[in-house]
Amino acid sequence: MTESAGGGRDAEAVSRFVESFAAQLVEAGMPRMPARVFAALLASDEGSLTSAELGDQLRISPAAVSGAVRYLAQTHMVSREREPGSRRERYRVHGDQWYEALTNREAVLKRWEGALREGVTSLGATTPAGRRLSETLAFFEFLEGEVEAMMERWRVHREKTFGPE
Repeated sequence: MTESAGGGRDAEAVSRFVESFAAQLVEAGMPRMPARVFAALLASDEGSLTSAELGDQLRISPAAVSGAVRYLAQTHMVSREREPGSRRERYRVHGDQWYEALTNREAVLKRWEGALREGVTSLGATTPAGRRLSETLAFFEFLEGEVEAMMERWRVHREKTFGPE
């Protein structure tokens, strides 16, 4: 795989990056196939590829692409777009995918906070388990406030660095 990968890039070097970055994502907890698909999309010049292109580049089946894209779409890391005049879909990664993915995590934190509040009530706030849940709840509430403030700082920084959207 030494032919160029569009834009004069070395396809082998691109493949090494995709696999290396995917391995880092896997180590951080992302499933392997979504990590590979995400890295391939991130490394594409247009930021989008079709299922066939992903399958060819990563040497994976259409079913593997479909499952990976489903996971990535649910986590707001990619979006699906219909090619004009075609039934074919393109999968796109956006410049703000990390922001979107982290923002989506806020909803998860809120659900966890609700469950923890119920747990504290059920177990009793003064029991050892209740105190442990209370501390976990306080951590998530703290984290939620910090993420919100950090995301606002990121919006300001991003606009200064890359200009308005």
